[in-house]
Amino acid sequence: MSTTNLSAYDPKLVPDASDMRFGIVVSDWNMEVTWSLLDGAVKILKKHGATDKNIVIKHVPGSFELTLGAQFLAEYDDMDAIICLGCVIQGETPHFNYICQGVTQGITQLNMEYNIPFIFGVLTTLDQQQAVNRAGGIHGNKGDEAAVTAIKMAALQREMEK
Repeated sequence: MSTTNLSAYDPKLVPDASDMRFGIVVSDWNMEVTWSLLDGAVKILKKHGATDKNIVIKHVPGSFELTLGAQFLAEYDDMDAIICLGCVIQGETPHFNYICQGVTQGITQLNMEYNIPFIFGVLTTLDQQQAVNRAGGIHGNKGDEAAVTAIKMAALQREMEK
């Protein structure tokens, strides 16, 4: 079991995001979990200077659709980073394995093809309680962690392009 607080970080190590543009693609499957991830991500982006007009949120049906939704954002809007938020809970069939593998490979591929950060903010848990614990519960919020990662990676890319 994880003992890390996903919401714990040193704010002094996070660059200013006031001139950055972020896309967030969130799965509506397991929405009691994924929308909590979304709330956490938006809260952190705003805490570090991002404005409502620089945060674009798009909903997709499930975690498998995150990669195409993120690709659409990359193609049709100018983003500094795109955060992919979802939750896949293991069930009785191998479906969990296929979805997790597909989403992981898809997001990795997007990072390489588009040369902008696509952030993996997908919970892959054994049960509902583990998901709740990582979506604002006792282990913090994976959405917070994803937003911090997005800001840091967008800043790194800007630094490298100078």
